[in-house]
Amino acid sequence: MEIEFVGAAGTVTGSMHLVRTRHATVLLDCGLYQGRRQESFARNRHLPVSAPDVDAVVLSHAHIDHSGALPLLCKNGFEGPIYATHATRDLCSVMLRDAAMIQAADARHLNKQIARGDLDSDPVEPLYSDEDALGAIERFISLPYHQKVPVAPGVTLTFYDAGHVLGSALTALDVEENHRTRRLVFTGDLGRRNMPILKDPEVVPGADLLITESTYGDRLHDPIAKMDDDLAEVISRTVKRGGKVIIPAFALERAQELVFALKDLRKKGALPKVPVYIDSPLTVKITEIFKLHPECFDTETRALLRGHDSPFDFEGLTYLDEVAESKAVSNDPSPAVILAASGMCEAGRVLHHLRAGVEDPANTVLIVGFQAQHTLGRRLVEKRARVRIFGVERERRCEVVVLNGFSAHADQKDLLDYAGQLRASGEVSQVALVHGEPKAQKVLSGLLQAGGFDKVTIPAPGDRMKG
Repeated sequence: MEIEFVGAAGTVTGSMHLVRTRHATVLLDCGLYQGRRQESFARNRHLPVSAPDVDAVVLSHAHIDHSGALPLLCKNGFEGPIYATHATRDLCSVMLRDAAMIQAADARHLNKQIARGDLDSDPVEPLYSDEDALGAIERFISLPYHQKVPVAPGVTLTFYDAGHVLGSALTALDVEENHRTRRLVFTGDLGRRNMPILKDPEVVPGADLLITESTYGDRLHDPIAKMDDDLAEVISRTVKRGGKVIIPAFALERAQELVFALKDLRKKGALPKVPVYIDSPLTVKITEIFKLHPECFDTETRALLRGHDSPFDFEGLTYLDEVAESKAVSNDPSPAVILAASGMCEAGRVLHHLRAGVEDPANTVLIVGFQAQHTLGRRLVEKRARVRIFGVERERRCEVVVLNGFSAHADQKDLLDYAGQLRASGEVSQVALVHGEPKAQKVLSGLLQAGGFDKVTIPAPGDRMKG
């Protein structure tokens, strides 16, 4: 067995890893790279995988940096199955089509600017169409957790709950070669314990090799109990000065977690009387999919649903669908809380709200998730004096607040604890750190080695590891 690290090696986006055996090639994840616009277009357009040579794809979860290149893979000649959990399949059925729609809309918008001479760039083409997205969706085979399924000659797959987002899975591949079976465990994105809505991550037994994310390998999250208090304080402060709180939020999981928190704060009387808008048609669709998968929920959330108290709705919350509604909220000077996709501020309706609000010192941009290098979200986190939105530089006069406590990623302690739990139930002779930036990976690698893991690697793109 050989593993080639194609994407999310030395960076946090574009998850893509090839597992090759004597008889088969299996691709773990097939995500889009997110970063500088021109670099992203170039890297994503030229898929670094020979699509016809891949026998099967195993998808950890539906986030676009893990799933978003699947239509390109199929467009380039992949004809095999795509294995995912039931919830991930349902989520991808809307998220991949939404990605195609956003690419088309952004291309139209940018091409108008180019035609007017406002933007010096070559014409922009979408990476793929709605038809391409549908072609990928047709190849999905959905599986429950814990069911062993042969996915290629000599390769058996079992999914375990990763606790990161709805349907997220830890992938266990049992690879049989030369009358010997080795178990490869790929975390995808590992969730945190005791977070609202979803179950905690499961410990996969019998791991020999571990490929683990390392996004927060150099830091700890704020305590979960502190998240709601910080959220209420930011909203109250902004509303008092007459501003809006603009929250770039991933349509999958982060938006639902924030709604859950806001509902609890409203119930406690800790929020000012201010309208809350979810400005993302995709979030509306995803929230409906959440309701179809109670098997992924923790005990508390299932109890709410049994009591007909939806965790995804409360008085004063409005889900926006039409563009006209979104524009009306953006143009209204009244205080409000606006959650809009995308989470890294690279596409979607949040860009329009940022364009309208980033120069007003009364407003707050609230960052609640990891922002990859070279994204607009990262530039906001760095509190740059000027930021580029839709190709036009604007002064950033708004306040920027970062609340990493809402992250659905495991932090340093979670990652170390999970690796230790795996080793307690298996050999774990090798560990590869992916889906992280170099600083975080270097720190985590040192801690793992100090904790007794002898062979820890930090692969670069194209590096290979023997199993």
